[in-house]
Amino acid sequence: MARRLLTLLAALLLALSLGQSPASAASFTNPVKAQKGADPWITYHNGNYYLVTTSWTDAITIRKAPTLAGLATAPSVQVWTGDAASRCCNIWAPELHFLNGRWYLYHVAGQNVSDYVPTQRTHVLESAGSDPLGPYMYRSRLNSAWMLDPSVATINGSLYLFGSASGGTQNLVAARMSTPYTVSGSFSTISTPTYDWERSGGTVNEGPEILQRGGRTFLIYSASGCWTPDYKLGQLELTGSNPLSASSWTKKSTPVFQRNDANGVYGPGHNGFFNSPDGTESWIVYHANDSAGDGCDNGRTTRAQKFTWNPDGTPNLGTPVRLGASLAGPSGEPSSASTTYTVVNRVTGKCLEVTGSSSADGANVQQWTCSGANNQRWRLEDLGDDTHRLVNVAGGKVLDTENCSSADGADLRQWSWLNNTCQRFRFLATSGGYVRIVNQATSKVADVADCSSADGADVRQWSWLNSNCQQWQLNPA
Repeated sequence: MARRLLTLLAALLLALSLGQSPASAASFTNPVKAQKGADPWITYHNGNYYLVTTSWTDAITIRKAPTLAGLATAPSVQVWTGDAASRCCNIWAPELHFLNGRWYLYHVAGQNVSDYVPTQRTHVLESAGSDPLGPYMYRSRLNSAWMLDPSVATINGSLYLFGSASGGTQNLVAARMSTPYTVSGSFSTISTPTYDWERSGGTVNEGPEILQRGGRTFLIYSASGCWTPDYKLGQLELTGSNPLSASSWTKKSTPVFQRNDANGVYGPGHNGFFNSPDGTESWIVYHANDSAGDGCDNGRTTRAQKFTWNPDGTPNLGTPVRLGASLAGPSGEPSSASTTYTVVNRVTGKCLEVTGSSSADGANVQQWTCSGANNQRWRLEDLGDDTHRLVNVAGGKVLDTENCSSADGADLRQWSWLNNTCQRFRFLATSGGYVRIVNQATSKVADVADCSSADGADVRQWSWLNSNCQQWQLNPA
């Protein structure tokens, strides 16, 4: 027995020395998110990953899953929508940061729905508690002029805001913060595009992300035009004492992460960093295109991969991996990933199901004591416009509002997929990890009739009353 344990330990140490994750981690393939995958940010909190990306709309959605693989099929839950004309639209580059016991959602928003507008400003939201899904309240605008890609970091005990602003070229800027929602000093430029590889298609430095290890601070940023296949990552290191001074940062003369034609990866950039659940591995999340002719739009997908550290203490981000390549998930993850969900009512604790496991069009949808049966399991498929179709595993049909009625009490049933708005639903975060399920056509929500706790109680649509009977939990199954 002792010899066997020593053999297993030696194998584990060998795997770790080769940069491999323990076999218990769920494997995954890129992309981690195929819909609206630009400008990704991942954080890990209390057993779950949280992924947020650019929406291009008035909404911010977050995916939550216990495994990296699970993020690919996790529902996108809306946690915020533009609440004023000055910040109504075109939300870009959101990031989640946990500071002083609250979550802060930094993002860019503007006044116009067009693709690229001069009204884009940096804003921040604050969570009511410690749940990354909120609820959130608007806190403040962080700058008065055009600025993109906000990120924050604590350096030498002080909090700083980093971003990308225009000054003839698109430059990296930084400012001191007195609170997570208050800039306490003026912005200063810390990097401009000086090398040829930073000026492909456009003279751009953007997407600043702080990476810290062993008492050293690195800033990884995106360079060149995002609309080109030569969008890539560069590196600064804080070698001086003042993060607001350009002279305190030393720029690496060559890119640290760039296109890999052999693997079919183009324009990799606008990244984030996270650690494996057990803290032993460093990971990068980024967006990229799978064709050299693709642009700076929703065609970009979210990808992730492990990276290592050089003997001199600098990060080695490696090269972008091919889409579809099977990769070991981060160390410390559960050994499997769910692709289906149960939908559980907040009041009754019962599951949304198709009556009798029927496969017929028009079969009723009701609540029933959760049993794990296929008629209570759903695939929550993101349709790329912040809506989903709910596909029942037993019948293969989708959740549907009867006759597209807008009336309170209209029945929810299953039907063959017709690709209409009566079959599309949004998940809007409420509190405590619950959501309301909102029909795209009618704006009504899934509701348990009369708040009944009985097995077989009908599930219908109704106007939002902020009732717990209208709130649901989406649980991997």
